[in-house]
Amino acid sequence: MIVIEDLEVRLGDFRLLVGRLEVRDGEYLMVLGPSGVGKTVLLHTLAGLMKPCRGRILVDGEDITSTPPERRGFALIPQNYALFPNMSAYDNIAYGLRARGVGEGDVRRIVTELADILEIKHLLKRKPNQLSGGEQQRVAIARALAIKPRILLLDEPLANLDPRLRSKAREFLKNLHQELGFTALHVTHNIVDAVYLGKRIAYMEEGKLVAVLRPEEFMESEYAKPYVDDLMPVFRSFRGRG
Repeated sequence: MIVIEDLEVRLGDFRLLVGRLEVRDGEYLMVLGPSGVGKTVLLHTLAGLMKPCRGRILVDGEDITSTPPERRGFALIPQNYALFPNMSAYDNIAYGLRARGVGEGDVRRIVTELADILEIKHLLKRKPNQLSGGEQQRVAIARALAIKPRILLLDEPLANLDPRLRSKAREFLKNLHQELGFTALHVTHNIVDAVYLGKRIAYMEEGKLVAVLRPEEFMESEYAKPYVDDLMPVFRSFRGRG
């Protein structure tokens, strides 16, 4: 389990405050809030790219607050996916494994297995500029999962997709998590993504974590009011399950 305790991060005039947040093993946790509330700052602090001025980050009781990014065992997928443009999809997925000294036989096996699960085997020879946004997303996820991270950190991974592809990618992520059971923290400002994907939703306002609720609890809370128009189809779906 990953635990954030009394975290404070300063970035110019901005201040992020997180009293306590737990990410349970195998959980898909959504971090929701409007733009500018510090969701990406939280993600980058977890990844080790930003240093807090106060607080701790614990992994299974071990304090990793000062641990360098490359030694945390976390995998970050930024909004633009950050694929290496000069590498094929295969080599992008293999990159982290090779950097860790994994033999080519095992690299081939792992890349092939992930490509099969993510349905991108036919794309492995292509460069990123030959892939659609949804295909690039899958390659980025495969690259992240290849190293078997303690947690997958996703920064608005659906934001650049059109509505049809966004819905399809949302369904894909849900099914993939159910199949593989990885731990994930996914930040978004989209309420439908949060309710559909999250086991729990951590809600942020003005640089602060203000609540952690199950999706059905969130939809009944005051925090859902700004999202009421977007939320109604999802709300009816949840009501229908009862």
